[in-house]
Amino acid sequence: MSIIEQLAGRESGFIIQFIKYGIAGGIATLSHIVLFHLISWRALPALQQNDLFVRIFNISVTDIADAVRSRNSMINNFIVFVFSNFIAYSINIYWVFTPGKYIWFIEIALFYMVSGVSVFTGTLLMGYLIKRYGLRTTYAFTANLVVAVLINYAMRKLVIFKY
Repeated sequence: MSIIEQLAGRESGFIIQFIKYGIAGGIATLSHIVLFHLISWRALPALQQNDLFVRIFNISVTDIADAVRSRNSMINNFIVFVFSNFIAYSINIYWVFTPGKYIWFIEIALFYMVSGVSVFTGTLLMGYLIKRYGLRTTYAFTANLVVAVLINYAMRKLVIFKY
């Protein structure tokens, strides 16, 4: 099977599957990043003047205490998780992995459970880095994403989907 056929369909070797997983994850992560920053700007403030999003879009934010910023960033991350995880699930079942190891509602529940563990772990790390070290929201959010990606790939491949 050619690389193009592997990229176009669900069936693929490990390397192509990992590339497709990376692309799918990139789309879901981009949606997560955009939604997180929009909510952190408009709904529950969690951004600082020196955050990348603030500088790129030249928006104004109010100064808030690190403890409030930590709490708000964690709440925002959990809210956005519901949406970006659905995007990730949809792309994964239609393009990356073969569904059917479990009935669909168990598969979705497992997907959210695994992702929930990774987002919970990453979010706690993000909140801790902000509250304890005053780390910029952008950097703490990046640490959160790295933890989530590592946990998610392993668990999705080994536990949820057929491979």
